Amino acid sequence: MMMKIITQNKKVYFNYEIISKFEAGLELLGSEIKSIRAGEASINEAFITFKDNEAFIINMHIANYKFATQNNLATDRTRKLLLHRSEIKKILKIKQLEKLSVVPTKLYWKNNFAKLEIALAKGKKNYDKRETIKKRDEERRLKKQLKP
Repeated sequence: MMMKIITQNKKVYFNYEIISKFEAGLELLGSEIKSIRAGEASINEAFITFKDNEAFIINMHIANYKFATQNNLATDRTRKLLLHRSEIKKILKIKQLEKLSVVPTKLYWKNNFAKLEIALAKGKKNYDKRETIKKRDEERRLKKQLKP
């Protein structure tokens, strides 16, 4: 099983505390897959919503494929996530009980299929973010001192 990362949302790890992760497929069109293969996708502003026991990703940017004959797709259109019904129920139950957010963390290839890793996450407070920055700076300083 080979996994090649297309894009990651690095801000998620700073802004949220990750509780658990899930793998979801994406319902895409052919020109969107070609655009993803060209590396023209972004999940930085994206978020996950649920409607009628189905999961959707909103604001995921996939650029129009330049060689496509019909370029009338919206680049930030809402796309359906492919999850098992039991997974969706589990995510919704945990989300509502613990007041968590569902955010995309990375987009990657798995056996020639584009997969999206989504995470149940709890938003960090400002003082938690400051602690994270302090820890990161301290680690950098220590590494610099150890390096001759």
